[in-house]
Amino acid sequence: MSLKKAIAFIVFTAFISSASASNVEKPKETEWPFDGIFGYFDKQAIQRGFKVFKEVCSACHSIKYLEYGNLTKVGFSEAEVKTIAAEYNVQDGPNDQGDMFERPARLTDYFHTPFANEQAARAANNGAHPPDLSLIVKAREDGANYIHSLLTGYQDPPEGVEVPDGMHYNPYFPNHNIAMTPPLTAGAVEYTDGTEDSIDQMSKDVVMFLQWVAEPKMEERKILGIKVMLYLFIFTIVFYLAKKKIWSDVK
Repeated sequence: MSLKKAIAFIVFTAFISSASASNVEKPKETEWPFDGIFGYFDKQAIQRGFKVFKEVCSACHSIKYLEYGNLTKVGFSEAEVKTIAAEYNVQDGPNDQGDMFERPARLTDYFHTPFANEQAARAANNGAHPPDLSLIVKAREDGANYIHSLLTGYQDPPEGVEVPDGMHYNPYFPNHNIAMTPPLTAGAVEYTDGTEDSIDQMSKDVVMFLQWVAEPKMEERKILGIKVMLYLFIFTIVFYLAKKKIWSDVK
């Protein structure tokens, strides 16, 4: 391919991508407790979100960069996490005979992935590859609002719009056609704390969980930032007063 053709192809692809993106509905604005400089994690919501992920999302999606033991940081006891981890087997070894073997997962193991590789994932999902969700909130623009809008945005297509076989209409997804079936249905997950198990609530909870997975040290980072700003503010005043004192005799 010549240089001119290559440049033309890149420009055309960018134009098509831009046009497609401009056709996507803007995500719904939602107030999240983790927003802003004083943002925090609602641990109870994160626990509910983990339940949604485990019972609904984990059949297709992975969170391969998270260790089971990290769940103790959001309110789960070590015993509870050990029970969760023991539900899955991981490959280990080699043993004394040089063979690999399987054992129940431990706190230091990373979360189980539902498919051995991308090809297996595509074969089980009509050619679609469910993305890993470890960093999905950071990987998408306006990540939390986008994911919440996507999960709650499934609807019937407008009159005159045809949806290809195996696809579903969602105005928040590029081209409005998404291979993932609507993952959430009211009552799909039973909350033990009495919280309403509506689609909207489950979506918010799983977004809270994924936000924590993507940025588990957010609270520490924000607290450190506030401390640094206070430190600089105090020393600015001290230095200003010192400057006034030192140069007070200068006319």
